[in-house]
Amino acid sequence: MALAAVLALLAGVLSLLWPSIEQARRYAALLSAPVPAAGSLPNPLPGQRFADTWGGARSGGRRHEGVDIFAPRGTPIRATTRGLVLNVGENRLGGRTVMVLGPGGQRHYYAHLDRYADLKEGEWIEAGTVVGYVGDSGNARGTPTHLHYGIYTPTGAINPYPLLRQE
Repeated sequence: MALAAVLALLAGVLSLLWPSIEQARRYAALLSAPVPAAGSLPNPLPGQRFADTWGGARSGGRRHEGVDIFAPRGTPIRATTRGLVLNVGENRLGGRTVMVLGPGGQRHYYAHLDRYADLKEGEWIEAGTVVGYVGDSGNARGTPTHLHYGIYTPTGAINPYPLLRQE
């Protein structure tokens, strides 16, 4: 009888801890996954052409740390990788932004959104999940509507252009 009670208690504790164990397992697998190879990421705006705008001059002596993909306001923006939603919020330059932790610990940054998709921080998403909609928020206010897409590593920004497929 005592053994059955102990086993029932252990099963109850395990059922409470299981979501946290599963989250830690997925997080570790994501961090240890290989980073995307050249040409392996889908275009976050399927059907929209884009150019390599990496390194272009910006205000305040900054350099452009991403690519801009122009599209009509409200066009759905799709995640380029599976991952963990790190941030859904606003900042001065990017306006409405979403940050997704992807394979190899790279952070995928979607900026100048008109509005967000129904995402929550801490949520796991798959490549192709809608993360938001094209706009001109932040320092892009008044410019043609577009997505600023950037990729950040622990050592800084990298050029996403060679990683994206021209679709």
